[in-house]
Amino acid sequence: MTLPTAVRIRLALENAIVDGEYHPGDRIDPDRIAADYGCSRTPVREALQALETSGLLVVQPKRGTFVTKLTVTELMHRFEVMAQQEAFCAALACRRADADDLQAIRTSLQACEEAAQAGDSDAYYARNTQFHQAIYAAAHNPFLRSETLRLQAMLQPYRRRQLQARGRVQRSMAEHRAIADAIKAGDSAAASQAMTDHVLVQGERFRDLVAMLDSLSSRQA
Repeated sequence: MTLPTAVRIRLALENAIVDGEYHPGDRIDPDRIAADYGCSRTPVREALQALETSGLLVVQPKRGTFVTKLTVTELMHRFEVMAQQEAFCAALACRRADADDLQAIRTSLQACEEAAQAGDSDAYYARNTQFHQAIYAAAHNPFLRSETLRLQAMLQPYRRRQLQARGRVQRSMAEHRAIADAIKAGDSAAASQAMTDHVLVQGERFRDLVAMLDSLSSRQA
């Protein structure tokens, strides 16, 4: 299925920013992007707005849209908060999920399985987002859901980049199964711990993240 133009532009810019093709402080030219994609300014504007929400871009009035960059410390702070918010969503889902919620989690988990089996990290990234969002919804706490979605958007490009590490998709899939099983069983403690371990960047994943950012910095030097 062909992705909407705005989504394709957003994904392409996410990759370009995280891979260092755009440097911190670089100005984004909407007219050039529209020309590259043969589209109007509308999908470009939608893509840039999504990236501003994620924290990758900053809009400076009367100057334009520029690339921002999170430091390792800033990323770690956000991942720590993300892990706690998502763990709380998983714990609440154990108590509050109804039949429709559980079906949505199962459906998104199956979609993740299919993408993982196909070895398609881009498709897995999209299905991974849906899986997490199904759990946010199953918590039945609108405020928690909106705050978690906001932080998810900010960290998505970095989480997506991690999925490109060798073997990470398969490990992520196993973690998804553990989370889904715990929610199905109504085991709040297990679901919370499984989600924390899944989201929190620590150990080898932390070292990989630091290496990735160091690599980007060296390209920009």
